[in-house]
Amino acid sequence: MIQIPDNVSKYTNVYDVLEERGLIEQCTDPKAMRDLLGSEKIKFYVGFDPTADCLHVGHLIQIIIFAYMLKYGHTPVALVGGGTVMIGDPSGRTDLRRMMDVEEIDANGKKFKDLFDRFLPFDDEWEYTGNGGVMKPGHQNREPKPGLAVSVNNAQWLRNLNYIEFAREIGSVFNVNDMLRAECYKRRLKEGLTFLEFNYMLMQGYDFYVMARDFGLKAQFGGNDQWSNIIAGVNIAKKKSDLDVYGMTFSLLTKSDGEKMGKTAGGALWLNEERVSVFDFFQYWRNVADADVNKCLRMLTFLPMDEVNRLSSLEGAEINQAKEILAYEVTKLVHGEDKAKKALEDARAVFASGGTNAATMPSVELDKASFEGEGFGLASLLKELGLAQSNGDAFRTIEQGGARINGEQVTDRKRRVTLADFEDGKLTIQKGKKKFIAVTLK
Repeated sequence: MIQIPDNVSKYTNVYDVLEERGLIEQCTDPKAMRDLLGSEKIKFYVGFDPTADCLHVGHLIQIIIFAYMLKYGHTPVALVGGGTVMIGDPSGRTDLRRMMDVEEIDANGKKFKDLFDRFLPFDDEWEYTGNGGVMKPGHQNREPKPGLAVSVNNAQWLRNLNYIEFAREIGSVFNVNDMLRAECYKRRLKEGLTFLEFNYMLMQGYDFYVMARDFGLKAQFGGNDQWSNIIAGVNIAKKKSDLDVYGMTFSLLTKSDGEKMGKTAGGALWLNEERVSVFDFFQYWRNVADADVNKCLRMLTFLPMDEVNRLSSLEGAEINQAKEILAYEVTKLVHGEDKAKKALEDARAVFASGGTNAATMPSVELDKASFEGEGFGLASLLKELGLAQSNGDAFRTIEQGGARINGEQVTDRKRRVTLADFEDGKLTIQKGKKKFIAVTLK
């Protein structure tokens, strides 16, 4: 379970704490939201569409928000999108999301809840008892137990909707011209937005309305890419039942170059060690760019801001101390203190051995076909593995003698990696003294 120390902030209003950490991006009414959080203990929700069977690091910000809100007496509602995921959120997408069957969706949703339980205490006796999508006011749910979060699945009301009735009651409050200007549709419009995806905003907006109407929720939070969908819910609640609710979005976890964090050569940075080892998870944060240290410490740890600013102001080789602390704190948050300590010890052992400790070295599987014939350009491979930020960075690394294959220095910028470089289907690529990855073939 996440434990936030008492000295995390001097503020007594959670809004000020979130603002201090640089988490808040947009709010429908900042003053009203701050006043509300300071004067009442509210219920709010964040939606999680179960598009996979595991949470990834992009979800971690929302979990941290839940932890802050719980500490300050508010009630988080984790809404698993077993209904919305059947349509698929087009936000930030250039392609149509993969269609999943109901069995896969429900299995993923259960695994999401299992992961939530690792981080937060839940009132598992509470359940949504609204009307399952009938377009009439439902009766009020009982209040959750103090200090606990609750979880609900929007499949309970979305899968039972009568489409014609829904279109008449909810579709009538949406203006298509306004929808087409929404940020969540812009990228998909270039490729061809389907009518299926066009319904997503209505569904998410309806979620907010249902939870406000039946359970007294006052706010919806989400990543900054959810702004248009959250606004839709605020408008529906006001137009249909004259409910005053609020929306707030949080900064996405992005690098200083604008790219999303959590993308590795092996895929997403998952929160389950069966998908990404604890050591690899630790190493990801240990190797973040210097420019990203402050943001990661602010958003992903509970260190006091004075300490965050002190660590992130370190320069030269000393910034590595801050990165080690960052890696330890985030790994402790996700995997627990014992595993974080073990990852720290292993990382130090690998560094001391010059990156040759195969038992703890981060690794990734790549297709054998990529290395057949002329093989894979070393510069491209460095970038692919996340050991270089760009092709230019990779070429400079090679020319300056900072790249090694199986421990041997390479200075030829045109060097290609072929099957002949692999020993028993494995090789080690290294950048400098501390960044290294074992590549195995599949």
